[in-house]
Amino acid sequence: MSSGEETGVKLSAVLSALEKFAPLKLSEDWDNTGLLVEPYSPRNITKILLTNDLTEDVALEAKEQNCEMIISYHPPIFAPMKSVVQKSWKERIVSLLLENRIALFSPHTSWDSVYGGVNDWLASAFPFTESIPTITGEDPFTGAGRTLKINEGFKLSEAITRVKNVTGLKHVRLALGKGRTLSDNITTVALCAGSGGSVLKKVAHADLFLTGEMLHHDVLDAAQRGISVILTNHSDSERGFLKIFSTYLKSYLDNQVDVIVSQCDKDPLTTV
Repeated sequence: MSSGEETGVKLSAVLSALEKFAPLKLSEDWDNTGLLVEPYSPRNITKILLTNDLTEDVALEAKEQNCEMIISYHPPIFAPMKSVVQKSWKERIVSLLLENRIALFSPHTSWDSVYGGVNDWLASAFPFTESIPTITGEDPFTGAGRTLKINEGFKLSEAITRVKNVTGLKHVRLALGKGRTLSDNITTVALCAGSGGSVLKKVAHADLFLTGEMLHHDVLDAAQRGISVILTNHSDSERGFLKIFSTYLKSYLDNQVDVIVSQCDKDPLTTV
């Protein structure tokens, strides 16, 4: 596909598809979601790059791949910018996008909240019989986190394996709950993609917490309450959803737009 006006779709069509999947009103009040960069001279969108985090390398990847748009799950623009110059990496990204006429959209917590979004993808690791938002949003199907009721006979050791399979990770971190073993049955799981400590604190009881990262003392408190904790690293609890979403977006736009997942995007932390 080329970047001419005879191919692709208008930016407004992509924004409409994104709003249909996850309305921006589902975002948390503190979040900065939506269209964050819009070039002055519009052009049709023929290729979109999906990324969890927008680094300079990812921005350059979008340029090299001739993308007219980036959808970055995390908003790279959060604190107000007083200038767009070359002194910081975030300002350089904005400068590069404007220079190359690349639009930028960030969904973040709207994708966390919506039914079929990031938290539901993470929940697919488990054979649950019921899934409800841990903190209910505007209806019973949307909100922060998910609390799952699990089929009988599902062991903690199997939960660990399934989390690795869904996220594609070779290693996760485990805090074993007090008095618990890897052979214990898991009947309730509370999970929250990303940094889930504030959400999981509101759970009175579960056999297992799953999130990307938690504060040390929150992990300690959970373990002492008999709740085991699995941590994956922040963005590793989110990134796998992008492959699922790429298929949805391409289909919704009648295959007029190529939707690719960044090969440069990765969690800054690795186990060495």
